Amino acid sequence: MKLVLTCEHGGNKIPPDLRDEFKNSKRLLESHRGWDPGALAFAKALQKNLRVPLFFSETSRLVVDLNRSSHHPRVFSEMTKVLDAAKKMELLEKYHRPFRSEVEKHLVKLLSRKLFALHFSIHSFTPELNGEVRNCEIGLLYDPKRPIEKKIALLLRKSILTKLPDLRIRLNYPYKGYADGHTTALRKKFGSSEYAGIEIEFNQAWMTRRKETKICLRAITEALLKLDHFAHL
Repeated sequence: MKLVLTCEHGGNKIPPDLRDEFKNSKRLLESHRGWDPGALAFAKALQKNLRVPLFFSETSRLVVDLNRSSHHPRVFSEMTKVLDAAKKMELLEKYHRPFRSEVEKHLVKLLSRKLFALHFSIHSFTPELNGEVRNCEIGLLYDPKRPIEKKIALLLRKSILTKLPDLRIRLNYPYKGYADGHTTALRKKFGSSEYAGIEIEFNQAWMTRRKETKICLRAITEALLKLDHFAHL
């Protein structure tokens, strides 16, 4: 088995040629809509612990959302969906497709060596959305039709709760693991005997608790190191 990490919403940078479109969007860019605060820092810390590949982007999701399929109606934000077709295609070709292609090529390389690819996509979510309070600290997203993904999610939850028993960890929350996303797209390309994709979603308010996030990082690291010998799953 080989682990692969991705962070699709790691920053809120705007390309120079789009600064006019975003000139009045500073607050929006700094909000959860512009990026996933804390996600990239956690992903880099996990990469350092595990010494595995990390693919990430620091371009704002408001330019083009790397966690959406290219045909998804929300792949472009209100600032970029008004651009002409040629400019939108340019954004896809410059940011979306290279990122997706790089990850896919790496997975193909692993599978060519008869290795199992375990992909963790690291995200964070806003504590409240449209008046609804998200009542958990960590969400583990997977496809229920892939038993191995559910088993890995449950093992991960168990490992974290061993060290942080009061933490609220929910499965397929605050989003469904089979909704449109990077892992969902990769499942369509790779079978369950060769690929598993899990999204880890962290509550952005909880991520400010540095002591707890460090403990959580150790727990996830230990769990993933143990998963290196998971043929019995």
